[in-house]
Amino acid sequence: MGYTAIIDYHVGNLASIRHALDYIGAETQVTAEEAVLERAEGIILPGVGAFPDAYQELKKRGLPEVLRRQAGKKPILGICLGMQLLLGSSTEIRPCRGLDFVPGRVERIQTNYKLPHIGWNALHFCTPSPLFCGIEEGAYVYFVHTFCALPEHRESIYAVTDYGTEVVAAVGKGNVYGTQFHPEKSGDVGLEILKNFVRLQG
Repeated sequence: MGYTAIIDYHVGNLASIRHALDYIGAETQVTAEEAVLERAEGIILPGVGAFPDAYQELKKRGLPEVLRRQAGKKPILGICLGMQLLLGSSTEIRPCRGLDFVPGRVERIQTNYKLPHIGWNALHFCTPSPLFCGIEEGAYVYFVHTFCALPEHRESIYAVTDYGTEVVAAVGKGNVYGTQFHPEKSGDVGLEILKNFVRLQG
């Protein structure tokens, strides 16, 4: 049976993601090894903290190049900061490049509401994506972030939410997907999104 690889680069809450995948019956491997990523049917890139620190941790392990090789072969899902890393660049702390799977940049949320944005917000869908198959418009998911993705192309935006301004909630291009929210902390809705990602594999 195939497995989903969860990248361990010392940036992110791996336990909750693995627990959620175990709960839905998915096989997982937590790893930073290229050979294990190569054999995986899908890859999840988690992340919490600051963009430049996270990208530096990826670089230390040679993972940007590994992910670029894998992106054309299998589904990849970035979660929270992991989603932001899929973009081309970020202004968090200092200018920093990203993986550039989804053209665009990451900037601080421009809102009068309190930051960080923490809590449950409704999803509003833009470009259809298999990641959200069976998920109803207005479904609530859980966010924790201060910075947000600003893709160059509207078709790369799969879902948005409102936090005093439009905030991108999910992005993608080809078989690369990203959620700004935490599906592993979003109850039954989040579990269904993870099931959809697993169904994309193999």
